[in-house]
Amino acid sequence: MDLPVICLTTGSTTCITRDPWKRKNLRNEDTSGQLEKATLMNRTPHPEGWRRTNTGHDTNCCYHHERTKRSHLQIHKRSLSNWSSLWLTLITLIACLRIGVCHIRGGRRPYMDVGEWGTSPSPPAPLVDPTHSQDVVALAGKTALLNCRVHNINNKTVSWIRHRDIHLLTVGRYTYTSDQRFRGIHEDTSDDWLLKINYVQPRDSGIYECQVSTTPPLSQFIKLSVVEPKSSILGGPDMHINRGSTINLTCLVEFAPDPPDFIFWNHNDQVISYDSPRGGVTVIIEKGDVTTSTLLIQQAKMSDSGRYDCSPSNSGPANITLHVLSGEHPAAIQHGGQGTYTSSSLRNILAMLLTILATHNLMQ
Repeated sequence: MDLPVICLTTGSTTCITRDPWKRKNLRNEDTSGQLEKATLMNRTPHPEGWRRTNTGHDTNCCYHHERTKRSHLQIHKRSLSNWSSLWLTLITLIACLRIGVCHIRGGRRPYMDVGEWGTSPSPPAPLVDPTHSQDVVALAGKTALLNCRVHNINNKTVSWIRHRDIHLLTVGRYTYTSDQRFRGIHEDTSDDWLLKINYVQPRDSGIYECQVSTTPPLSQFIKLSVVEPKSSILGGPDMHINRGSTINLTCLVEFAPDPPDFIFWNHNDQVISYDSPRGGVTVIIEKGDVTTSTLLIQQAKMSDSGRYDCSPSNSGPANITLHVLSGEHPAAIQHGGQGTYTSSSLRNILAMLLTILATHNLMQ
């Protein structure tokens, strides 16, 4: 009769067989010729390297592989040839399932590998790397890439969620939003899970969550800041220069996806003409991540005073008020008559104090 086998392992090879009809212990022979008794449901370790040998019985057997730390159940094919042997084999398989998960495989050998269940340790838990999952500053109109690096992902999934409206954007490589600017990107050999936002806008600014489908979920929060083009004039809002000197005004254009096509300069709401009869007017433009436009006017005149505006094609204007002095103190000229009034009032107060002091001395 073919014999079923039940295998329990404790870190070394174990093979346990028993004839359920006669209810007595049976023996198997290992490769070294030693005889070992095996009792049903008892854990009996065999020497390392134990393998089943044919001792005259078409028995089923189970062994533990030390290197891979996995247990294997082998059922002789003859044991499936009749009903009585078949149900004994099923008993073996049920016992195997009670111990672990059996994976059924076939083979061309006299026996077939019916099951294996692992004693290997559990895989390490997923881990988010915060050094590669940092906040992002993006230029309006450009592409923003939010990165979430997850080690030991195993069979878990990574999702991106926008916190402003708790909107699920992507799961793995799949997109779950109608906004086609959003896309999930991941390479099979990479630990990086990217959220790509094309033509990013200021309204996209906010907190985004990278979430790993563990229990409980593992999350990393990333802040996206979208900046718009901005223009400014150095030295503003007021500038004072002496008559006859060179006027030097510099306009900066920052946070623009592309350099401006042009930058206009206005004086008191009139476009400055570089070939006007006045002469001595020059503009120098340097384009880059920060574009600069420098306005140079030789031999400053009193008529050059007033407001100057810098107007880029891709940003709002910036302005500065220029005061051309003819020897006056800037405090007296900056606000017109108000500065003169302040100086005369101070002289009157000092005169009153001197009068009071002199009267006091006379009375003594």
